Amino acid sequence: MLTIQNIYKSFAEKLVLKDVSFSLETGSILVLLGPSGCGKTTLLRIIAGLETADSGTVTFQGQEMAGVPLHQRGFGMVFQDYALFPHKNVYHNVAFGLRMQRWQKDAIQERVAQVLALVGLAGYETRAVHELSGGEMQRVALARALAPAPRLLLLDEPLGALDRTLRERLMLDLRAILKEAGGVLGRPEGMTAVYVTHDQSEAFAIADKVAVMQQGQIEQMATPLQLYLQPRTPFVARFLGMENVVAGVITAVSPLHVETPLGEFMLPTSGQYQPGQRVSLLIRPEAAVLDSGEVNQVNGRVLSASFRGRYQTLTMQTEGGMLRFEIESNMPLPEPGERITLSLRMSQLLLLESG
Repeated sequence: MLTIQNIYKSFAEKLVLKDVSFSLETGSILVLLGPSGCGKTTLLRIIAGLETADSGTVTFQGQEMAGVPLHQRGFGMVFQDYALFPHKNVYHNVAFGLRMQRWQKDAIQERVAQVLALVGLAGYETRAVHELSGGEMQRVALARALAPAPRLLLLDEPLGALDRTLRERLMLDLRAILKEAGGVLGRPEGMTAVYVTHDQSEAFAIADKVAVMQQGQIEQMATPLQLYLQPRTPFVARFLGMENVVAGVITAVSPLHVETPLGEFMLPTSGQYQPGQRVSLLIRPEAAVLDSGEVNQVNGRVLSASFRGRYQTLTMQTEGGMLRFEIESNMPLPEPGERITLSLRMSQLLLLESG
């Protein structure tokens, strides 16, 4: 298990990590997700031993890592820029760490073949680095990091240098590779990994758990499904692409009513709320229906409407701000400038911690 406890870190008197704590089970993949400057890469570097925390502890499998040199931690690392040796072919790049650990030649050959097959590059041993595509170079970098069977794998935006098409293709493979790696490399408990990205779709495709970071702190840590269904704060919701967040005040409970600049809305449960309490209301993109129901109506002018196959995107201007929705394609598509009334499904409304 990886345990991070009360980590603080500053650079030139600027606090970049503030009281960060979490635990990661062996065999799990954690993605640190957040915007540039949120502290996610600094946290990864502290775990790796490339940076030292001002205070707090990093513990792995019961051993505190303070003072343990990078090369003695048994961790593997994959960087965004591949960091391959341009003068070495694929085989010698992947074998490099094994040679440093003085593996026997036969064992090196067997392990290189294993990890190249694992990442989908079987038979690439003699290829020169300059002959590889960006996606293939990143697979070689991953194979090199996996070859020594690291206790923990750290990945710093490994797909960031790839174009969108390659990134989407590789991120679909990456989770399967990491989940299969434990069995291939003789770690039956599975490969434990910490992965840094700013891309929500990448995080959701790869992670067992996602830690959403902002300004040096973890806003929320949960499974991808839990994050989508129950974002805790407005920042988490917006960062995950759910932009329809408005401020509100509780006006009644049982049933719960919230007054907002868009109007008053009724929600299915009361929770632990009190009249007069300030909250934030999340309206999911799929909440809207093109009809005028008796409750939870929102009125506005259509700014744009676009057909996307199964659904159509609709952007509308209301008195309380701009809203974006995804509406079923079997409904008539309104024209820009048209004034419309939408009904919002109660099940697609969620109260967040006010922020």
